[in-house]
Amino acid sequence: MSDAIKHECGIAMIRLLKPLEYYHEKYGTWMYGLQKLYLLMEKQHNRGQDGAGIATVKFDVDPGDKYLHRFRANGGSPIKEVFDEVYKPILSESNAELIKDVDWAKENIPAAGELYLGHLRYGTFGNNNIEFVHPVMRESNWKSRSLMLAGNFNMTNVDELFRSLIEYGQHPKGYSDTITVLEKVGFHLDEENQMLFRKFKNEGYSNKEISALIAEKIDINKILQEASKDWDGGYAMGGLIGHGDAFVTRDPWGIRPAFYYADDEIVVVASERPVIQTVLNIESDKIKEVKPGSALVVRRNGDISEEFVRVPQQRKSCSFERIYFSRGSDKDIYKERKKLGDLLTPKILKSINYDLENTVFSFIPNTAETAFYGMVQGVENYIDEWKKKTILEADNVDTEFIEKVFKVRPRVEKIAIKDIKLRTFISEDKGRDDLVGHVYDITYDSINAGVDNLVIIDDSIVRGTTLKQSILRILDRLNPKKIVIVSSSPQIRYPDCYGIDMAKLGDFVAFRAAIELLKETGKDHVIDEVYKMAKSQENIPKEEVVNYVKEIYRPFTAEQVSNKIAQLLKPIGLGAEVEIIFQSIEGLHEACPNDLGDWYFTGDYPTPGGNKVVNTSFINYIEGKNKRAY
Repeated sequence: MSDAIKHECGIAMIRLLKPLEYYHEKYGTWMYGLQKLYLLMEKQHNRGQDGAGIATVKFDVDPGDKYLHRFRANGGSPIKEVFDEVYKPILSESNAELIKDVDWAKENIPAAGELYLGHLRYGTFGNNNIEFVHPVMRESNWKSRSLMLAGNFNMTNVDELFRSLIEYGQHPKGYSDTITVLEKVGFHLDEENQMLFRKFKNEGYSNKEISALIAEKIDINKILQEASKDWDGGYAMGGLIGHGDAFVTRDPWGIRPAFYYADDEIVVVASERPVIQTVLNIESDKIKEVKPGSALVVRRNGDISEEFVRVPQQRKSCSFERIYFSRGSDKDIYKERKKLGDLLTPKILKSINYDLENTVFSFIPNTAETAFYGMVQGVENYIDEWKKKTILEADNVDTEFIEKVFKVRPRVEKIAIKDIKLRTFISEDKGRDDLVGHVYDITYDSINAGVDNLVIIDDSIVRGTTLKQSILRILDRLNPKKIVIVSSSPQIRYPDCYGIDMAKLGDFVAFRAAIELLKETGKDHVIDEVYKMAKSQENIPKEEVVNYVKEIYRPFTAEQVSNKIAQLLKPIGLGAEVEIIFQSIEGLHEACPNDLGDWYFTGDYPTPGGNKVVNTSFINYIEGKNKRAY
């Protein structure tokens, strides 16, 4: 994605099902779980660079000894910073011999535990404040009331959740989905504890006996059912409870991803399947997806279960995971990205008038490489059919003719290379545009100047800023006849509110293009009408809100919007003709048939809160408010 946007967080959880001595004897170190956690987080570093954190729970510690530990960082290299802190006592020269003693390590090393929770953060709420870096914690002197949470989530109805906490009688210490979710789960955790306490007290047990009984009988599924029944958003959330239970729960639409693996030694959860494959060196068919609406619960005694806590809805898992965010090493995602490129071939061939002799194919940025392979494969398939037809229909077939036909193949070049990363201190400087123009460098003399078409595929086009200020100008230095920019995703028309940082309508070039078209065609009244309808819904329940912003696009075809986008993004003075081609909605669903979350393209939000967010975003745009819509 040439337009950098922030996106989903990543989670990692490990439960060691054997004593630490077991791993020390079998794998040569009690740090087996800790090492796996580090790898799980490093392999998911693409999912969050604003902050990182881990939490550990120690089993069977004496009263007075700390059993919960947490490490968080929000610097430039947060994963490294976290594990530098974790390993500081482990690598200490004074502990060099003692560290080999498992019992000593368990008593003296904070990270020597049986249960781990890791998180990588991309901030939406709270900017980069360390207090918003997960795992977040709710401590108590009772183990079964102590809670640590980390998740990949955004809730659209923070206002409602916040009010419900006040109705409980609480005084929340902040206003964010992280705090409200933590306190909602914590409240119902307390309620479950209190209910069990009264039950066992009435049965004559002592307070000390009751603590152990609560840890054994506490109903995690019930707690999550009560806590999540009014959550509106996408989430994959992991939690640790001080006595040793752990859980991962997922939203009913499957918007945010979560996968797990379990055997008799270990339970592992991560946001991405290939990460678990790589870290544990196992086959993909041994890894399961946490079902939408369910919770994977690992009890202190090692029992593992997966049960529904919310009624599953129509699966709307995020298609952006498939297009861009998740690692392309997943076998299904790799095939889907290739298919996305392949399906664009007919539009591309038409745009270059089938002139393959004078067309060069490439990609920007590197994350578009897989879709590029699919696009080239599609062109190759077209050429194969052309070759067969040409030979079969020829009157005079000789060696020279066949050699000429066989020489036709796609011309593929590495056109652009990302050269530098601009520093934030110059982002608002007057010379920024010129600096942005040097983010990418080009391979000179890679095309025939004035003759060749240049086809460049990207994952998606969000704002179009980098295209206009940098990429198109750079490509034009090669003096192509025509530049065709191809997006493997459809036009991004609506804000996301479930984890991706795309909350402002005015940022989307597709939206700006539609607004321009309305003005040019004398349909300005549509803008006013949508604003009035959106305003009329401001104070009604989210379940009754309708996405009226769809009316902004209704008068125009996708091709008309694409053409206007090309006009908006073509820099003044550019020599080449510019055309922009987008994936169709039908093509997206054909390539990714099991992941139908497409609200940023269609406006069809899976939860009621999504409609409220898009209308609020439109109101903010009209009223000139540069702020988030949720």
